[in-house]
Amino acid sequence: MNVLVTGANSGIGLALCERLLSSRDAEGLHLCLACRNMRRAQAARSALLAARPAAQVTLVQLDTSSISSVLSAARELQLGFTRLDYVYLNAGIMPNSQFDLKAFFKGLFSSSIITMFATGEGILTQKDGVTPDGLQEVFATNLFGHFLLIRELEPLLCQDGRASRLIWTSSSNARRLAFSLEDVQHRRGREPYSSSKYASDLLSLAINTRYNKQGLYSSVICPGFVMTNLTYGILPSLPAFLWTLLLPLLWLIRVFTNTFTLTPYNGAEALIWLFNQKPERLDPQAKYHSLTSGLGHSYTQPRQMDVNLDTSEALYDKLLKLEREVRRKQIAS
Repeated sequence: MNVLVTGANSGIGLALCERLLSSRDAEGLHLCLACRNMRRAQAARSALLAARPAAQVTLVQLDTSSISSVLSAARELQLGFTRLDYVYLNAGIMPNSQFDLKAFFKGLFSSSIITMFATGEGILTQKDGVTPDGLQEVFATNLFGHFLLIRELEPLLCQDGRASRLIWTSSSNARRLAFSLEDVQHRRGREPYSSSKYASDLLSLAINTRYNKQGLYSSVICPGFVMTNLTYGILPSLPAFLWTLLLPLLWLIRVFTNTFTLTPYNGAEALIWLFNQKPERLDPQAKYHSLTSGLGHSYTQPRQMDVNLDTSEALYDKLLKLEREVRRKQIAS
C-alpha cells in the first residue's frame, strides 16, 4: 500500500506518519514524505526509521506554493510509483499575523475564550504574500498546489478495480463568510487562511462529484486545536514565558471542550480513523473532527460542512481555468 503525505516533516503530518507505521496495517506500507525542506525531511525520515528500522520510507521534495516544484514532484512520483492508495493533503501555512494583545486578554475573561484559541477569531489580522508565480501565497500553498498535484497524479489515483483516497487537513477556521467565488485567491480579504481552508472543503466535495465513479474518494478532517510550530507562529509577539503560563490554562479548557486536542498525536486521530474506513460509506459533505475528552481519550466525530454542490462546482471550474493559465506560463518560460 502506497501512502503520500504532504507537509510530513513536523506537527500533525509527522505524527500521522508515526501512527501509520505503528498501526497493524504497517506491513507492506510504502510511506512517502513530501516536504519543502529536505534537511528537515531527512531528519523526520531518520526518526521514523529509528523507531521502525524495517519500514519503507522515501522522500520527495515538494513545495506546494511553487508550480514548478509541484510539477517536478509529480514527475518523480510517477516514476517511483505505479499507483497511490492514499494522499494526505496536509501541507499548509498560516500567514503572518498581527496580534491584538488587548483583544487577547479581553477574550481570556469572556465566553469567547474557546473560539478565540481554536480559530484566532477577533485577535488576529493576517497578512498574505505573493509567490514568484504571481499567486497569493496562502491560496497557492494550502489549496492550489494540492489541486495541481492531484491533477498531475490522476493516472496513479484513478485505476480500475481499486479505490484511492484523498484526505485534506482542513480547520475549524474554514468559514463561508471568508470565501468569495469572485476572489478565490483572497487578494482583497483579510482572512486568507480561513478562505483557503473553506475552499479545500468545497474542493473535496467537487472531487467526489467528479471522481467517485473513477474510484477516487475525498474526505476532509479538522485536527482540533493543536500546539504545533504553526500554532506558536500565530502569536509571534507573545514571549516564551507567557506561552508557558498559558499551557496549564489550555489543558484546563480541554475539560470543558473536546476540540482542544493539543498534541499532534491527538490531532491526527481523524486522519488515522479515515485510513481504516471504506470510502463508499463516508459522507462527502461531512468534516471528520479529531476530538479529545477531558480525560485524554481521542475519538473521531463527523460534522456537516457548510458547503453546497453549486459553489463547489463553480470553484472547481475556476481552478481548472487557473491551471490552464499557469501551465501556459510554464511552457512560455
